[in-house]
Amino acid sequence: EVQLQASGGGLVQPGGSLRLSCAASGVTFDDYAIGWFRQAPGMEREAVSCISSSDARTLYADPVKGRFTISSDNAKNLVYLQMNSLKPEDTAVYYCAALYKPVGLEYGALPSRYEYDYWGQGTQVTVSS
Repeated sequence: EVQLQASGGGLVQPGGSLRLSCAASGVTFDDYAIGWFRQAPGMEREAVSCISSSDARTLYADPVKGRFTISSDNAKNLVYLQMNSLKPEDTAVYYCAALYKPVGLEYGALPSRYEYDYWGQGTQVTVSS
């Protein structure tokens, strides 16, 4: 059974940092890309970042480039999202998801949420003073 567990959310002031973790089980990690998405109230779920477990290729959405960093620890089946210089508009529920045998990442486009095979539960990130 594939399970994804996101954690690390919380309340942080603007300009602060948080690190989210996604623990994956029941998968052969190298066969997957792991993505982070977020969904604010009343908004569509949007892609934030993605990492290919096999070659560590990383992709970012424009609003988070230069502020967020995705990384993985393949030995532990963990993916991290380091979020720096947080803004109130980063407030959302953050989800991690797994995409089996990703293709086309080398073209630089983040996979859409419809391409992912498995989802974890969300973790709330609130950026507020």
